[in-house]
Amino acid sequence: MDAMTKSRRKVSLAPDRSYPDLHDHIRALDAAGLLITVDRPINKDTEMHPLVRWQFRGGIAEKDRKAFLFTNVVDAKGHKYDVPVLVGGLAANREIYRIGIGCPFEEIDARWVEAASHPLAPRVVAHAPCHEIVVTGAALDKPGNGLDGIPLPISTPGWDIAPYATLSQYITKDPDSGVQNMGNYRGQVKARRRLGMNPSLELRPGIYNHWEKLRARGCKKLPCAVVLGAPPCITFASVQKLPESLDELHVAGALVGAPINVVKAKTVDLLVPAEAEIVIEGFIDTEYLEPEAPFGESHGHVNLQEFNAYMDVSAITRRRDAILTSIISQVTPSESSLIKRIGMEPLFLNFLRDTLGIKGIKRVSMHEPLTNIRKVIALVCEREMPPTEVWRALYGAAVLHRAAGKYVIAVNDDIDPENADAILWAMSYRANPTLDFHILPHRDQGHGPRSQRNGGQDASVLIDATLKENFPPISLPKRPYMERARQIWQELGLPQLKPESPWFGYSLGEWSGELDEAAERATRGEYFEIAKSLEKRRRKDVRMNTEVRNVKDRGRTPRPKKPR
Repeated sequence: MDAMTKSRRKVSLAPDRSYPDLHDHIRALDAAGLLITVDRPINKDTEMHPLVRWQFRGGIAEKDRKAFLFTNVVDAKGHKYDVPVLVGGLAANREIYRIGIGCPFEEIDARWVEAASHPLAPRVVAHAPCHEIVVTGAALDKPGNGLDGIPLPISTPGWDIAPYATLSQYITKDPDSGVQNMGNYRGQVKARRRLGMNPSLELRPGIYNHWEKLRARGCKKLPCAVVLGAPPCITFASVQKLPESLDELHVAGALVGAPINVVKAKTVDLLVPAEAEIVIEGFIDTEYLEPEAPFGESHGHVNLQEFNAYMDVSAITRRRDAILTSIISQVTPSESSLIKRIGMEPLFLNFLRDTLGIKGIKRVSMHEPLTNIRKVIALVCEREMPPTEVWRALYGAAVLHRAAGKYVIAVNDDIDPENADAILWAMSYRANPTLDFHILPHRDQGHGPRSQRNGGQDASVLIDATLKENFPPISLPKRPYMERARQIWQELGLPQLKPESPWFGYSLGEWSGELDEAAERATRGEYFEIAKSLEKRRRKDVRMNTEVRNVKDRGRTPRPKKPR
């Protein structure tokens, strides 16, 4: 029956759970001082995303970014919505993400690896909060009952040609295995009952494979449910590129250590999160495609129009107190990049360390600002790691993910992988392009603007920027002197310091006890005495700039270089 219904059941619509839903999460953010509530009218089409965007492009440190809850949402025509919008509420910074996943930050990596390895099946319930309001069939055509009643914002005003669902989890089912897949894709609002979609084929989405299978069989409709707002663990799982054999709802349960409550959708044969805020149900056409976009994408460029699928909406269900979540994407850093990065880095590390058995890998760091985490990957390696293992790690990181690893750089653990200057420093002095660079051809271009050069193919550059021999110390004062100077700085009331690595000097192996003693004596003012010992070592059989370490001196022989 085509209708709009509002359930009167209250107790039975809230099944037991031991994980936070979105409302719990928002309360936790507020208690932690990480939520900004905006009660004044905000235009979702022109003001909302630009306002939150400033905290990613305005020089605000990541730790100081906040979640924004807009309670008075209007559109460009003055229409007012009864659904608040949360922006930045899942991953504006790492602390917001940590609160959402519910464990100390140092445990998140292990939790992701465990969840992907040991998923936990959900619990099917009969009644759910997401079905408190149900609109089906012709009732969707009434103004405000269809997609026009959901305050989806325009993400990139001036470039996007419509509002888009951005933090939208598309759920479909593999027609062969019956395994559901949940992926986060954008959805263009095209009519009250028509939602466009872009599955980003370079990221190997499961939904596209389901669509292709049904299309090959002559089935014209792919059942689909789109979740707009859910318990944080579900959103976190949906944005990761997990194997198609894994149902992301199972991984979400493992993340929080409890089965996720799911309920059968009203008009499609799919299970949806019981505590979802809004669910759009419908059927994706497998016969026709229509133009979709432009849209400001997470790779930092506007994605131009492409022919893509669309969904005919058969139902919209929601909670009475629904809150819409929208994600800041486009030019990185962004909420979109951080929410992916925190989960992807441990999965890369686990693949290299445990799946490939590479010893000596300490960390995988995916560069975020402007490059959107996939293009530049740093591998932090132990100093004594054999070169063959370094190269295995470089190749492994380049092939794990189809759209990741255009530049893969191995460095040692004295290099801060978060600091692009430090990465370039290591490349400049620890890598010889003739010996330590390798180009891996025939790569997919991945997520980004599609260049027509080289037949549309790209390549990966693998760089071993680790130390292969002992080097002289870093030419900064030793740590005790820098720490003493920092104390004086603070006593003088000078601006607060933000130390950047390296901020003190340390040895890289080429430093003798004799030189160390001489440098220590110099700090005590004994430099004239040191110079007397140098005077005794005068000679006339060497050229200018000849290194002392390479010249025999009073019975000494040059110290052999440490082999790698």
